[in-house]
Amino acid sequence: MLTNKVPEQDVNDLFTRVAPNYDLMNNLVSLGIQKKWRKKFIQQLNLNDKSICLDLCCGSADSTIDLAKKAKLVTGLDFNQEMLKIAQKKVRKKKLQPKIKLVVGDAMNLPFAANSFDCVTICFGLRNVPDASKTIQESYRVLKPGGQFAILEMSQPTNPVIKLGWQGYFKVFPYLAKLTHSNVKDYQYLSRTSKEFLSAEQLKKLLEQNNFTQVAVTKLTFGAGAIHLARK
Repeated sequence: MLTNKVPEQDVNDLFTRVAPNYDLMNNLVSLGIQKKWRKKFIQQLNLNDKSICLDLCCGSADSTIDLAKKAKLVTGLDFNQEMLKIAQKKVRKKKLQPKIKLVVGDAMNLPFAANSFDCVTICFGLRNVPDASKTIQESYRVLKPGGQFAILEMSQPTNPVIKLGWQGYFKVFPYLAKLTHSNVKDYQYLSRTSKEFLSAEQLKKLLEQNNFTQVAVTKLTFGAGAIHLARK
């Protein structure tokens, strides 16, 4: 079942366009909240200086860099070349080249052997792949037995009042793109995928249907986001 019906090439082209201002816009449209979410996400991971990690849909490598501060080695994978160019610059600036490898790849068809990683993560990327189930299945395949799969993603508040305000903000925030001379339509897409993606409970069920166990959900900011942790 397709969880994102926008053609994959169109999504790739979109991220090529937004790449130059991606980090700035992330902070702007999230009002800085995404940084707090990422910090909490990393804190919940069971990592040590021997951990081998894979960061899917790594984009400009914010989460990849955070992982490298706790793990032994991290591979960041993304399908967009322009995002990876920005990621590479950030990795070099942080002098983390020995700990981070960046590769072009498809999150639904990973170029790695089974049982390769202690931890697989994906931050704000699962809603952009055509089939979230395939990405989950591939994550399960490349994880070592007992390995951890962790997802940080937008979600939907369940409180009616909060939900109303949340929906209203998602109608407005694409127009903030004008402040950075970005394309409003591109951010309307990002707004739409955030609103239309699986709920936290639906994603929990999808993980369980794909053989993950010990699935734990932490809702963020009244349910506007969620962390899912699971084990192989």
